[in-house]
Amino acid sequence: MKLEIYQVDAFSKHAFGGNPAAVVPLTEWLTDAQLQNIAAENNLSETAYFVPRGDGYELRWFTPDVEVDLCGHATLAAAWVLIHMLPGAPDVLRFATRSGELRVTRTGDELAMDFPAKRPVRCEPPSGLLSALGIEHAEVFATDDYIVLVDDEAQVAALTPDFARLKGLPKRGIAVTAKSTRFDFVSRWFGPNVGINEDPVTGSAHTSLAPFWAERLGTSQLSAEQGGKRRGQLRCELKGDRVIISGEAVLYLHGTIYL
Repeated sequence: MKLEIYQVDAFSKHAFGGNPAAVVPLTEWLTDAQLQNIAAENNLSETAYFVPRGDGYELRWFTPDVEVDLCGHATLAAAWVLIHMLPGAPDVLRFATRSGELRVTRTGDELAMDFPAKRPVRCEPPSGLLSALGIEHAEVFATDDYIVLVDDEAQVAALTPDFARLKGLPKRGIAVTAKSTRFDFVSRWFGPNVGINEDPVTGSAHTSLAPFWAERLGTSQLSAEQGGKRRGQLRCELKGDRVIISGEAVLYLHGTIYL
């Protein structure tokens, strides 16, 4: 069996920026074991698979270790492949996922993803969280992830977490964020629980970060940058209980999988 595979750098205008995701178009689903093995072989933070269904697509995402409920950058990458590499893509892409229906619309060079918003609630940091991040004091909030609010963006850039100590905390991952002078906010995201020590750009984390910063900054439209050594840029717009997350993407690789 031969399968096409694309590697797309999402949330970047240029190769080697943003967050790389593999995209594998399918006509029918492979077994879960095959999907997981391909993702492990790719060894990227996410591999996305889609299958046409009616007027839309079923979409699933896998890290090298597990299937996940939501992934923003791999959704962006899958939409880019459908629009730019495969014929007949509709103007509005509809994806059936484990997080419900997701829609992606092309706006110029950007792709805009319509995701459910999640509003963080302040919480007590679990034992070991802040020390594993190398942070003495910070406010901590919770949704699917812990959100750790620090004083300035330099502190975010300088983080060197102890990933072994972060693994096993009772949330999907940890987003550390601060107000920025260049963007509205910056962040980094760490997810050893799902096999990703650091994800360069995490679209799904911005379903929480956008409402979090919209409330603090008093605006529904936000610019953001995420990452450490490798970084990507996003635009977020809060619309009620939805977040529109927009960004660009670029193709890095097109190849063939042999099974």
